[in-house]
Amino acid sequence: MPTATYLDPHASVAARTADLLARMTPEEKVGQMLMLDARGDLHEAITERHAGSILHTSPELMSQAHQLASQTRLHIPLLVADDGIHGHSFWPGATIFGTQLAMACSWNPSLIERAARVTAVEMAATGMHWTFSPVLCITRDLRWGRVNETFGEDPYLIGELGSAMIRGYQGTGLADPDSVLACAKHFAGYSETQGGRDASEADLSQRKLRSWFLPPFERAASEQVGTFMLGYQSMDGVPITANRWLINDVLKGEWGYDGLLVTDWDNVGRMVWEQQVCANITEASTLAVRAGNDVIMTTPTFYEGALAALAEGRITEAEVDAAVSRILRLKFRLGLFEDPRYPDLVRQSRIASPEHRAVNLELARRSLVLLTNDGTLPVAGVLRAEETGRAVCAETRKIAVIGPNADDPQAMLGDWAGDSGQVTWMPGGHPRSSIQTVRDGFIQVAPQNWQVTYAKGAEIGTLAPDPEGTHFPDGQPRPDVFVAAQSDSALLAAATAAAASADLAVVVVGDTVALTGEGRSTATLELQGGQIALLEAIASTGTPMVVVLVQSKPSTLPPAALDAAAIIAAFNPGMRGGQAIAELILGLIEPTGRLPITYARHVGQQPVYYNQIRGQHGDRYADLTQRPLFAFGEGLAYSEVEYGELQIQTSDYAAADRVRASIQLRNLGQRPATETVQAYVSDRVTSAAWADQELKAFTQVRLAPGETVTATIEFDAAACSIVTAAGQRVVEPGKFELRVGPSSDPTRQVRASFRIN
Repeated sequence: MPTATYLDPHASVAARTADLLARMTPEEKVGQMLMLDARGDLHEAITERHAGSILHTSPELMSQAHQLASQTRLHIPLLVADDGIHGHSFWPGATIFGTQLAMACSWNPSLIERAARVTAVEMAATGMHWTFSPVLCITRDLRWGRVNETFGEDPYLIGELGSAMIRGYQGTGLADPDSVLACAKHFAGYSETQGGRDASEADLSQRKLRSWFLPPFERAASEQVGTFMLGYQSMDGVPITANRWLINDVLKGEWGYDGLLVTDWDNVGRMVWEQQVCANITEASTLAVRAGNDVIMTTPTFYEGALAALAEGRITEAEVDAAVSRILRLKFRLGLFEDPRYPDLVRQSRIASPEHRAVNLELARRSLVLLTNDGTLPVAGVLRAEETGRAVCAETRKIAVIGPNADDPQAMLGDWAGDSGQVTWMPGGHPRSSIQTVRDGFIQVAPQNWQVTYAKGAEIGTLAPDPEGTHFPDGQPRPDVFVAAQSDSALLAAATAAAASADLAVVVVGDTVALTGEGRSTATLELQGGQIALLEAIASTGTPMVVVLVQSKPSTLPPAALDAAAIIAAFNPGMRGGQAIAELILGLIEPTGRLPITYARHVGQQPVYYNQIRGQHGDRYADLTQRPLFAFGEGLAYSEVEYGELQIQTSDYAAADRVRASIQLRNLGQRPATETVQAYVSDRVTSAAWADQELKAFTQVRLAPGETVTATIEFDAAACSIVTAAGQRVVEPGKFELRVGPSSDPTRQVRASFRIN
């Protein structure tokens, strides 16, 4: 008998898709649109509901899932997906990098691309096809629980880093066996929250969307990202799941995107039980299909709802066929019918290989941001022994490593990794030996004649059941609530004694996964539990104190921290973060990180992102400055870099031209420096209210001690655009100001004017 066309690898993708679609029942078609949780009944999901994709598949269930799919009537292979957000998050011992926010501190697209390639190689070896990353949301309110998942607050920087991550994940293309599908999320405007509350109504006009929220996603579409994921929120009263303008007019129409669209967790069900815009699942399924969704994540009853909608004539089979065709087309393009890409034990030997660990350490080093330094760092008299890599020093000293996050392995990883609460098969997290805490880092790299002591000093807090109940109305588990710890006198006394007897106190404070992620937005930005009391107690000893911030997002800082000898922002730096932090403090590496996000002085300053619309009464609060604690782009080196005069190639440009400028940098110090030169543009007069300045380019320059280097900045004049009141992105002729400097702080920028004619 002749082979069915859809099983013929030599037939075209279009022919194979059409042939298979013609053979499928309505039940099989609707099933292909389902993505179900593999932690449930796999047999029911794949055999009875015909699920076309699954997520959260444990190592033990991976082979079983593939086997069940191979036994179905048409043998349609599964798409297996998971949240590989900053590494193969839930594979024990995989390489876990810093969170996206930590990675973004590197301002280094090529290094982030390498990290994504490591993640892709490790995921692909275990039978995964798809990672729900990168997050392209823009941080707007620091109270939001998912700040850690973003690349920060600037659309241009997010676009650069997100595109690099997409290239790393998808490799040379869909046929690359070491690649995984990337996913641009959460499309779009999800991070514009009310009061920082997760998944709340996003009060956004179409103009505001086009101005700042859509550009990173448009960039991802141009990078041919394999998939898009929708946000949870509603916008102008319409859930994103049902937003036909955003899905069809913009994404598929204007941008010509023909990839796969997936809802976020139970988006279709939430239209019934939470947003309450639909009376039942049949109505919600109708809206989802007609809006153009392809894959419906973890709403099992979509199966019944969509079939009922078909039977009642609310949706047509052609509308279902359009979505299913996109799913099948992707599976054919991936070659899954010939090679379902089962787990490969030989390729799994590359997981956490020395090469992968080296990339992890390099990114951790480049992601640390030195925020303040009174000259205490780097610790004097320390050198690196080339043969061992650890520090050596003629003098004997004592370092006290203190704080609730000083020896907490999960704090190094942050959310979406190990024991962060999303999966059940890693109750102990990643193997302890695979993670270096700050305490581990000092034990590993400090001079052998030094003494490293440790004291916890304080607790941060614990989780308790929500008083409203353990589950939401649809049966989904309701997150626990955070309860801050009280100051512990015994822990405090031990930490104070350790600091008093030491030459240097390294105090590691921050937050925990209990204060991070979906449903975990915070009303305050202050350090929780006994941490402020701990900082005050250590400061009172007179021992020089270095504060290391291991946290999911910027916190406000008490006077005791601001008066410390130095402050280092590490965010959640990943498995090798402890070594990188110790090396930085000891002076074995240079501080090169820069903030991708702004630190607030007080929670009441929200929002505090740098590129806000100009025009208000005054430039401060009556009771507080509006200036941030630390500005977007800020970060110190161990040497001072001086900026010279800014030279623009010409003062007049056409919109089709490329703006070119140069500036001399001089290293005034005795140590090498890597300077991130940032170029901002201010459109001096605009037809619609606009941001005072926006990042348009950046470059990183290495300078030896005393060296002078000329840095070149280039960007398209077309990037100097605004979105008009009519919603059109245009370049308006007139005067512009180029501002180049080490951060977005206007007082530290060198300026020159140019015109676009």
